Amino acid sequence: MLILALDTSSAAGSAALARDGALLIEREGDRSRTHGERLPEELMALLREAGVGLEDVDRFAVSSGPGSFTGLRVGIATIQGLALARNRLVAPVSSFEALAFPTSGTRPPTSEATAVWIDAHRGEVFATLLAPGGRPAIAPASALTPAATLDAWSDVLAPQTRVQFVGDGAVRYQDAIRARLGTRAAVDSRIPPLAGAIALIAAAEPDRAVRPHALVPLYVRRPDAELARDRRRAPSVP
Repeated sequence: MLILALDTSSAAGSAALARDGALLIEREGDRSRTHGERLPEELMALLREAGVGLEDVDRFAVSSGPGSFTGLRVGIATIQGLALARNRLVAPVSSFEALAFPTSGTRPPTSEATAVWIDAHRGEVFATLLAPGGRPAIAPASALTPAATLDAWSDVLAPQTRVQFVGDGAVRYQDAIRARLGTRAAVDSRIPPLAGAIALIAAAEPDRAVRPHALVPLYVRRPDAELARDRRRAPSVP
């Protein structure tokens, strides 16, 4: 099975191809241009580089979030259009899963709990805490400040628990993490592209594939545009 995967949860994003559970090719995007400007041409360029055509793709996969609201909408809409045109299924994979996924050359398997922190801007992180091996979730997804996130996890993090932190939010707020957890915390400074992991997860779990119209973004926090609209509509206080 040939899987074409796309991640638009970050400014650069990435695209990848996997065949029968093995990663064939993965490329990061051009962060100097928006996803709307680059897609679907970046996907077509990846297919040409791999020597295959869109008609050869058996399944699509895409990051469902969290991440950039605009990027996620563009990426999901692009994959929906391609999948509808080819009558193919789509596997949604969360950015949390992709960041925690151990892939050759990026992140080795770990026996520690994994904390995934994605920079949500506005001083917040999209976060989740996963059991060793990446499943299941010990703490649900949230969008809070770093301090509030660690506060929320205080009841599920035993004093002896070691935690591997991954993601750009963990890198940005590593001082706050180490100040709270000390040597119990290890922060991975690598931020690999996610499309390869998304493709491999989709290959390993074929049952997660759905019809294109059934894709649902994982925003965690309400989109900024909705929050701004609500602020405009709120009655002013004299």
